[in-house]
Amino acid sequence: MDLADIEAAADRIAGLVRRTPLLSTQLGRDDAPLHIKAETLQIGGSFKLRGATNALVQLTSDDRSKGVVTHSSGNHAQALARAARDLGIAATIVMPHNTPRVKLAATAALGAEIVLVDAAQRASTVERLRKETGAVFVPPFDDAAIIAGQGTVGLEIVADLPDVATVFVPVSGGGLVSGIAVAVKALRPQTRVVAVEPALAADLAEGWQRGERVQWDSAQTGRTIADGLRVTSVGELNWRHIREYVDDVVTVQEDAIRAAMRAVLLDAKVVAEPSGAVAVAGYSSYGDSLAAGPAVAVVSGGNVDPALLAEVLA
Repeated sequence: MDLADIEAAADRIAGLVRRTPLLSTQLGRDDAPLHIKAETLQIGGSFKLRGATNALVQLTSDDRSKGVVTHSSGNHAQALARAARDLGIAATIVMPHNTPRVKLAATAALGAEIVLVDAAQRASTVERLRKETGAVFVPPFDDAAIIAGQGTVGLEIVADLPDVATVFVPVSGGGLVSGIAVAVKALRPQTRVVAVEPALAADLAEGWQRGERVQWDSAQTGRTIADGLRVTSVGELNWRHIREYVDDVVTVQEDAIRAAMRAVLLDAKVVAEPSGAVAVAGYSSYGDSLAAGPAVAVVSGGNVDPALLAEVLA
């Protein structure tokens, strides 16, 4: 992937996705002010619409007629369902049983067929459905078109804050941080890109230390409150981009994620789901050592269960 791929994706999805704002906050230091990239305000409440749209608009008419299938714990599910609906494509989404009900309901409301399975059976179920129906698999993160679409977030960050010094990005499968890192490093090589994971789902952090991609069990990653970051390993293509372009990988504790959710809502008046608040938690936990100059935390989504949000605020 290179900058040209991401710029081409930006052209394809223009008018189909929202250009989200970069908001200043009072959460940073005077010498390293913190801004949030509010992807929670994206159509559907998540950055995922960017990659899903970029993937679907490139399908041939024959592929569109076969429908699409994917697996997702929520945000990619909603994004693919929305993009497919808008393009007149049938969508089937394989989702784990422990997906938050708010995300299940939103995906169903967009017209997708939902298949519920145990988390460990997501990939195998998608493969079975693909063979049975001929549907096109649109991966949630390990795919060039998905990475390019997510990378448009990086283009917007640099355009809105040209002197950005550090960008904190949440990590699950790695599509978002891969695309952002490619875009940011191409436009501003001196900017540091920091990948942030929950400590309870830190497969990338372990792999970063070992120098090789590793996989955790779903029972391990399922412990974190950040339900959108419970993927057991970053994708192969994503791993190669992370090793090439990302500067640091850090982990944050569950209490820090909850505190970040509350801080973002009270300060910026923006709702962040746990997965979306992880980057802000990364700044709060490591900003003193990693942030030099203006910083951006990507708040990747806001599709949080209302009961959880009420608990965090209380």
